[in-house]
Amino acid sequence: MKKLLILTAALILAGCSRQESQHPQKRAVSHQPDVAETRLRKMSEDDRIRQMFVVRPQNEDAAKTGGIILFAQDMSDPKKLVSSLQNAAPTPLLVGVDQEGGTVSRLSANPSLTNNRQFPSPQESFAKGGIRGVVNEAGQTAQILHSLGFNWNLAPVADVSQNRESFIYDRTLGQDTKTTAGYIRQVVPAIQQQGVAACLKHFPGYGAAGDTHTGFAEEDAACLEPFEAGIKSGADTILVAHVVVRSVDSDLPASLSPKIHALLRRKLGFKGVIVTDDLAMGAIRQFAQERNADPEVLAVEAGNDMIMSENVDSGTAAIKQAIREKQISKRQIDQSVLRILKLKEKLGLLK
Repeated sequence: MKKLLILTAALILAGCSRQESQHPQKRAVSHQPDVAETRLRKMSEDDRIRQMFVVRPQNEDAAKTGGIILFAQDMSDPKKLVSSLQNAAPTPLLVGVDQEGGTVSRLSANPSLTNNRQFPSPQESFAKGGIRGVVNEAGQTAQILHSLGFNWNLAPVADVSQNRESFIYDRTLGQDTKTTAGYIRQVVPAIQQQGVAACLKHFPGYGAAGDTHTGFAEEDAACLEPFEAGIKSGADTILVAHVVVRSVDSDLPASLSPKIHALLRRKLGFKGVIVTDDLAMGAIRQFAQERNADPEVLAVEAGNDMIMSENVDSGTAAIKQAIREKQISKRQIDQSVLRILKLKEKLGLLK
């Protein structure tokens, strides 16, 4: 028995040695803080919270926030605008744009930027060249965006709709769930290989819901497959819609729902940056008035890392108060800001 125990121990040690030699990266090493962690440690509480805001470039606090988003009216000279804000920013900015193609194409506002290049919708590209055509278009568009100073495209649209009457239809691929998931799986790396973060939207799917820009909208169930495909392909960010998905949370809009964010983090395993849709949209204004609540606090409470809101000063103050009242933990803020900084590090913004 003694010999058998000695032999068994020797075999276990030999097996461990072989595994260790095959996987040297698993050996214990002393942890050295990376660039993002070091940057986080040097930030004040106000600085950390401001990193969670995404604002328009005209906002007086824009250079102090985590990111900006440009619209069609900002396209007269976006490269110059972005450069001036980046030079003024203590921490480099995520610079986003909704460049989906088709009806949502900010670059089309100034054709001289791209030598009159057209930006077809995903449906148009698919009809002409199939999945390969859509993926090629997305990659070329990302390359153009990067050349203009953008590092974040709030695309692709991962919603599924084959109903021509639905609000979101024109912006989707217009195909079934399986085809849409296959498109998302390939289009995410096509965008991100150009040094531009992709953003899956509008989680957990608009479906047949109405337009939340103008008011409250509801949907029975989530359509998760395209989002799962995008997550598996390494999507850097996901935008959460304001639609109420009754099968998950019948009380709260998705963007303000802890249940929706738990679904995204725990079930789907998303580890990147979660951002709200614009908190100034009609659905959220209506909801906040009814609940007499601060939408920025509700958005952070729900689990968003970044919030689209112009209310940087009042929102920061409200979030700080929520931290003092133990409504939001400092640890949660740090986790969100670290995700943001990690993304910036990946994009080469933190030097």
